[in-house]
Amino acid sequence: MSHESAPPAHAAGVLRLGGDLPVRRLGYGAMRLTGPGVWGEPEDPAEAVRVLRRAVDLGVNFIDTADSYGPFVSEQLIRKALHPYPSDLVVATKGGLSRSGPNGWRPLGRPEYLRQQAELSLRHLGVERIDLYQLHRIDPAVPLADQVGELSLLQQEGKIRHIGLSEVTVDQIRQARTTAPIVSVQNLYNLANRSAEDVVDYAERENMAFIPWFPIATGHLARPGGPLDRLAHSHGASPSQLALAWLLHRSPVMLPIPGTSKVAHLEENAAAALVKLAESECDELGRAV
Repeated sequence: MSHESAPPAHAAGVLRLGGDLPVRRLGYGAMRLTGPGVWGEPEDPAEAVRVLRRAVDLGVNFIDTADSYGPFVSEQLIRKALHPYPSDLVVATKGGLSRSGPNGWRPLGRPEYLRQQAELSLRHLGVERIDLYQLHRIDPAVPLADQVGELSLLQQEGKIRHIGLSEVTVDQIRQARTTAPIVSVQNLYNLANRSAEDVVDYAERENMAFIPWFPIATGHLARPGGPLDRLAHSHGASPSQLALAWLLHRSPVMLPIPGTSKVAHLEENAAAALVKLAESECDELGRAV
């Protein structure tokens, strides 16, 4: 890449979280920077550090993590790789899932637990304030107003800037918004699984960021000769790049965060921002599911 050309992630454009925090619309999800079952240290900690630094070089300025990744391993690696942080870098984290071991996850939304985890994230990330703090899952055993209410208190204390939600319905977002402003929602969504379509539409109407996790699942769409495979060839791109390009085209509030533990894969994902699909091609891919 020549020095004159902008880093690839710049081509994804910008959205403003909460109206005041500009982030490029192709981020990086840091869940993979851990051991098997999202537990413990990664196999290659040095490569994890390289991935994070390279993401910033590629123009990524939104990194999404959670206290439960490791636990805390991902947050600590982000600090090791990038602190002191570039002035435009937004590191978003989450609290509300407790860990019992590899692949073990349990919602825990008691206010005192959420506060404890937010305080630990501040320390592990080495920041005075978390730009975007997301409720990782709603705990069905605790009133939603109590969970969001504690995040609102942390916000009033200046410890978090913006509040987001993860894996929620439109009704749950509406309910949460009666307690505090919500600037983002992070749900499972990709070309092959569009069960959160109504949440995407709601987020777009309300100008909230929609952060699709597991963004590049392509399933049978990528089979040889299939629609994704054919279009990928015509664009000189990979099926996963096309899946990301489709997401970016789907809505101006879309903020995909593809994750990887390898620099080469990271570079391929970032280059997806350069793939421009025609309306007819997006329609064709959308109908193929």
